[in-house]
Amino acid sequence: MTTLTAPTIEDIREAKLTAGKHILRTPLRRYPILSELLDADVWVKHENFQLLGSFKVRGGINLVSQTPQKDRAKGFVTASSGNHGQSIAYASKAFNAPCTIVLPEGSNPVKAGSITALGAKLIFHGDVFERSRERAEELAKDEGMRFVC
Repeated sequence: MTTLTAPTIEDIREAKLTAGKHILRTPLRRYPILSELLDADVWVKHENFQLLGSFKVRGGINLVSQTPQKDRAKGFVTASSGNHGQSIAYASKAFNAPCTIVLPEGSNPVKAGSITALGAKLIFHGDVFERSRERAEELAKDEGMRFVC
């Protein structure tokens, strides 16, 4: 089992630099009315303006970039029917790594099309997410890919 450790401030700075090469700088806006209502200084980071419309691409970029090249070449696999799958597909493409996304049958065709456009291989499996996740874990084990939770 992998032991997780908290990132250091240097790890965070490095992640920011790495991700910054592949994503947009999104606006940070103060909301005076919310600030007044909540009696706090409220700021909102608008990740909805990010590539793919989600903050998740930041994590995908950092995960793939920190994976050793020999492991990256084996590829990444995850189960997702949305932003997570798009982020791993985008990051894999940015670092020339193979990527497979397992989606439940009947997933949103727009999201599936976006994942395909990002270069990932799609596999439709199962009628619920749990079956898709199980299949993604099997693929990781059988084909030596990195499973991304």
